[in-house]
Amino acid sequence: MTAIEFNNQLISLHNSLKYFANTLTGNTEAANDLIQDTYLKALLNRDKFAHDTNLKAWTYTIMKNTFINNYRRSVKANTIVDSTKDLFYINFHRPEHQYTPEGVLATKEINASILKLDKEQRLPFEMHTAGYKYKEIAEELNLSIGTVKSRIFFTRKKLMDALKEYQN
Repeated sequence: MTAIEFNNQLISLHNSLKYFANTLTGNTEAANDLIQDTYLKALLNRDKFAHDTNLKAWTYTIMKNTFINNYRRSVKANTIVDSTKDLFYINFHRPEHQYTPEGVLATKEINASILKLDKEQRLPFEMHTAGYKYKEIAEELNLSIGTVKSRIFFTRKKLMDALKEYQN
């Protein structure tokens, strides 16, 4: 594939890339920046593209990886800058959890709602919130992964209906 053919095919993907970028970022400005970064990386790495493969999938992968890397970079850079004398705020000890009466009451009500669930719904949900993966839950409870996923999904839905006052 010649450079001109590659460039023309890349430009023809603009609408698809714009839609994908908007779904990733949710922001038009950030989406346009992401598209530009994707074009730049695609053009710089044109020699790595195999001409008999799918250009759209290749550029989507570049865009997704660029978005993920930018997100990770922004999270890492989101540190607190303390401009006070002697770095007072950075060194000031703050308790990790500041409990409020409303927060304590809300936690009790949420836990009570979870305990009201049937055991077959509650157990997979509690395991999932404790960090177990679907496969681990399925093996532990001797269920199929599909059953585990559906029980967790319907348990979440049931809890959201029961705890509507805590939703924003």
